[in-house]
Amino acid sequence: MQDDEIARHLQDALKSGELKLAESFGKPLQEDAGWAATPDGLRMPFKVLKNAGMAPPEVELFHRRAALQAEIAQCADETQRQSLMRELSDLQQSIALRLDALRSSGRL
Repeated sequence: MQDDEIARHLQDALKSGELKLAESFGKPLQEDAGWAATPDGLRMPFKVLKNAGMAPPEVELFHRRAALQAEIAQCADETQRQSLMRELSDLQQSIALRLDALRSSGRL
């Protein structure tokens, strides 16, 4: 039912010439970077998130980890440095648990 509706919209766009205005009309679609390395079960959800301008939660965790590592490298106060290192350790544990859960579920 939904496929029929999509096909109808595509036919209407083709007839009106709107579809031919697309830059990639008649050309093979370019494969996204990392598509082949992404597990099959995560490809479509990640593509949807990317098209919506959002990153998967794991990517946000990796960005936070990199920011913490940079902050630790720049930190001169030993007390604050130890606090940041604890925060980094907790974050790394969260990342490991999240990835392990994805592996266990067969999604990674």
